[in-house]
Amino acid sequence: MSDATPSNATPGDATPGDGSPDFDAMTRDIAEVPAVEVIVTVAVNLMSAAAVKLGLTEDGEEHKDLDEARKLVHALAGLLDAGATEISSFHAAPLRDGLKSLQLAFREASVVPDEPGQGPGEKYTGPVFG
Repeated sequence: MSDATPSNATPGDATPGDGSPDFDAMTRDIAEVPAVEVIVTVAVNLMSAAAVKLGLTEDGEEHKDLDEARKLVHALAGLLDAGATEISSFHAAPLRDGLKSLQLAFREASVVPDEPGQGPGEKYTGPVFG
């Protein structure tokens, strides 16, 4: 970490005096993050966004958008399928459980549920049943 960037700074904090992002500092910061941490962080972000789009938050119906949720759940399933061999089962198991919960929530929220094996991400996980 450079002397100009505090040790607790995030990439968004790294800006030179003119207000534009300091891409050199951001590159140094990301270079220090293990791949497993990046994969898990992206997966958690996809899970959180999918939960919001499924209406599973306090605001529920206000942000519900099943078309968007389908895309997010499908992307999460693809990431977990591709990254499963790269991350340990310690990290993968809870992510898979979360994915299945989202897939079930999607099925419950759908007015006309997809055929088994046709729901979001089921291309990667196989059919999900309640």
